[in-house]
Order: sequence, then C-alpha cells, then structure tokens
Amino acid sequence: MIGVGWVTSIGSWLSQAGPGGAMLAFLVGGAVMLCIGLCYAELTPMLPVAGGEVAYAYKAFGSFKAFLVGWALALGYVSISGFEAVSIGRVLSFLIPGIDRWPLYEFDGSTVFASHVLLGLLCTAGITWVNWIGARSAARLQIWLTVAFVGVTLAFVVVGLAKGTAENLQPLFVAKPGVGVWAGLLAVVVTIPFWFVGFDTIPQGAEEASVDVAPRAFAWLIIGSILSATAFYVLVILSVSMVGPWASIVGADLPAARAFEHAFSTPWLRDLVLVAALLGLFTSWNGFFLAGSRVVFALGRGRLIPASLGATHPRHGTPHRAVLLVGGLTMLAPLLGRNALLPLVNAGSFFIASAFLGVSLSLIRLRRDFPDLPRPYRLAGGNVVPVLAVAGSLSMLAAMVIPGSPAALTWPQDVSVLLLMVALGGGLWLAATKARHSISERERDRLILDQ
Repeated sequence: MIGVGWVTSIGSWLSQAGPGGAMLAFLVGGAVMLCIGLCYAELTPMLPVAGGEVAYAYKAFGSFKAFLVGWALALGYVSISGFEAVSIGRVLSFLIPGIDRWPLYEFDGSTVFASHVLLGLLCTAGITWVNWIGARSAARLQIWLTVAFVGVTLAFVVVGLAKGTAENLQPLFVAKPGVGVWAGLLAVVVTIPFWFVGFDTIPQGAEEASVDVAPRAFAWLIIGSILSATAFYVLVILSVSMVGPWASIVGADLPAARAFEHAFSTPWLRDLVLVAALLGLFTSWNGFFLAGSRVVFALGRGRLIPASLGATHPRHGTPHRAVLLVGGLTMLAPLLGRNALLPLVNAGSFFIASAFLGVSLSLIRLRRDFPDLPRPYRLAGGNVVPVLAVAGSLSMLAAMVIPGSPAALTWPQDVSVLLLMVALGGGLWLAATKARHSISERERDRLILDQ
C-alpha cells in the first residue's frame, strides 16, 4: 500500500490542497477505503481463492461482470507496477547524480534516458523472476523489505516532527478562485484508490497461503493495513510540511527529500528519505506484481480470457504465463519517460475504483442471493457499510469522468492510457470466446470458485 508515491507525488498533493487539505483528503479517502476493506474482510475468508475479486463477481453476477471487475483490477495493478518501473530511475537520479545518461528521445515533454530504461527493465526482470519462483519467495522478500522500510521511515518522520515547527504548515489549505478549497481536496481524494490499493492483494495470495492462517485473520490483516496506511500518509504529509515552509519545496523534483535537505543542511537526512522511498518502491512493486499476475491467472483459469494465462508452472506451481504478461506490460512503462507517472496514477485510480465498486456490489448481491454461504467473518449493521463503499467508489468515478470536474481525466494523456488498456482487455475477451463456450458453467464454477 505504501510505495514510492509519497516521495514523487507529495508536491502535487500540497500544491493542490495544502498540508491541511492533503491530510483531510487522506482521512476522508481512508474512511472510504476502510468501508471497501470491510467488504473484502467478509468476502476473502468466504471465497479464499486466487483472484478473489473475480470469484466474488462471478458468484454474484456471472462471467462477463466477473471479467470486467477482474480486468479493471489487473489494469490497476499493472498501472502501479509501471509507476514503480518509471519511479526507480527518478529516485536514483536524485540519489546518484549523473545517472541520467544516454538520452534516447523526447516523449511528452521529457527526455527518455537509456540508463532509466535499463534500470526499469532490470528491476522488472528481477520482480518477474521472484514471482515466477512462487508466492513464498515473494512473501519472504516482502517481509524483509517491509521491516527495513518501516524502520527507515520512522527515523525521518520522528526527526521531522521533532525539529519542525507548526508555522511552516501555513497556509493549511489552498483556495482557488470560485471554488475555494474543495477543488484541491477533491483532486487529491480521487487518487486515493491508487495510494491505498494494496490491502486487496491479500485475497490474491489466499489460495497459496499457509494452511496455518486462520480465515478470520485475513479480515484483521485487511483492516489493520488500511488504518496503518492512513496514519502513515497523514504523518508523512505533516512531517514534510513542518520541516520547512511547504510552499517553497512543492516545485522540487522530489519535494520530501528536498525539504529535509533544506531544513537541516545535511545530505544524510535527504538520503534517508530516498532510501525509504526505494525500500517502499520494492515492497509495493513486489506485492502488486504478485496480485496482478494472480488476477490474470484467475481470469485465464476461468476461460474469461485465453486459457493459456491460467496455466501453472509444472515445477513451481506459479501462474508463470500470467507473470510474464504482467512483466511484459510493466516493461513498456519506462519507455514513456518520467511524465508517464501522472497518467498512470489517474488511469490506475479509475480502474481500481471501478474494481472496488464491483466488489462492494458483489457483497450486497451475495448477501441477498446466497445467505447460507459460510462466513467466518461477517460485518455487523446489515448493508450499511457495503452501501457506503458503493457510494464512495461511485463518487470517485464520477469526479473523474464529469466534464469540468477538477479531478477529471485529461486528454490525451490519461484517456489514451485508459483506452489502450481497455482495448487490450477487449481483445483478450474476444480471443477467449471459443474456449469460454467450450466448458460448462459447472466446470467454470470449479475453475473459478474451486467448488
């Protein structure tokens, strides 16, 4: 859930909403994500299979809607994976001056360097290999990276809060003529699915998880991860904004690192921030890559896309072809240069919010039509939380598609990325038509639901 975005994008959050607005946006968005996460908390132990969202939507609505939900989520994960592949060069160029070598071409106003492309390709190949070997290898890597990330992050956050001053937080909000503070607040809120996505990776590994993991534990892992991420983002925004007048650093390439460098006149704090960014980059990248490949695998296994993508490796038991597809798509991102970051965030947010909407609606339908399904964890309060999750997801999607909205997707960058990904999904759906009709619904139930 916490990658490198807080380093590369905090300047955008502050310039749009100010520190007060940005923190409020993450609290509001965190509340919406908690409602969605609680839906997952009930669904995950109920149907603990790889590509959980596909299974939930399939059981509730059938094949086509399961494909829509699954492909939207897969595209969200691929967008994040591409974001990380682009970000690695950006962070390292700040940490290691002179790494911007061998310019290749200009794309969308930025120079694409061969050194950045090579870094992105090599790191993507490494992540692909780890996920090719198996979920246990990916999980071991995740544990060590997460422990290191938490330790390094706590160090610079504590320094920022201890040495910074509240005066530097002014102005708390950014007000725009005619719309006040709400435009900036909304612009940050609609990207929250991109920054918070990650708790939903827990269902993707559920099928390969240890038998020692109790079903109800999935629920508490999801809830705890959302609460922790909310606290993290709020504290980082507060810390970075307090160490120096925030308005003076929002235009910097990596504002979080620049803020600590300016405030304390020492490079080691700046480098500490960048080390934390790199650790966060690989923890999130590894997790989202695993989740994306498992969603593609679930779609292929159910013949919703070509069945070859639902195959498993004869030795490792991993969805190796789905892993290769996610790896191949990720490798395209570094070729677009650093200006691809914002379109990837915006398109990814749209896809993730769409998938979250599908999951929330699936829970409501499953409660109505399948009340006897075993539920190791059940939400209290009837459909109040699922309805709030639906309303939150719909509100974010509406803000991104309504013309004139301050958070509307832009043309051609955002919309082009979105349309290309939709076209790829449409092609895969059509390519699987024959295979989809070659099996019975009973067989598809077994393949998707493991029932």
